[in-house]
Amino acid sequence: MNALPRIFRHVRLVLAREKGAPQGDSHNGYDLMVPLDDENRLDPAEWKEHRASCRVRRFQPGQEDLIGLLRRKPGGHWYIDYDATERDDDEAGYRLGEERFVPGEYVSISDGEAMHTYLVVSVVRP
Repeated sequence: MNALPRIFRHVRLVLAREKGAPQGDSHNGYDLMVPLDDENRLDPAEWKEHRASCRVRRFQPGQEDLIGLLRRKPGGHWYIDYDATERDDDEAGYRLGEERFVPGEYVSISDGEAMHTYLVVSVVRP
């Protein structure tokens, strides 16, 4: 297997404080393997060249991990696709293309039922 380009980062997101989790939840979140540019934003050109390497793992208490791919629709809308044969399993990111993936920042992802906010806890080279 070829090594990933140096631009790739392992990003860990955990659920931030919300009504059902007033302290947040470090056992509920995402691990992303994504290309980030010099401003720590998703890099669409590198994503396009290495789509199959842009992996996502969703973890939640009491549930089996879901493994998927980060995808991008025309117009720049990013989403997570867990099964290419189904459309209803996608999770949409809210303005992910504009977000900076640095520890302490927040990103929002919709699980199809509700929008949740996640804290970026780490960004490291794989």
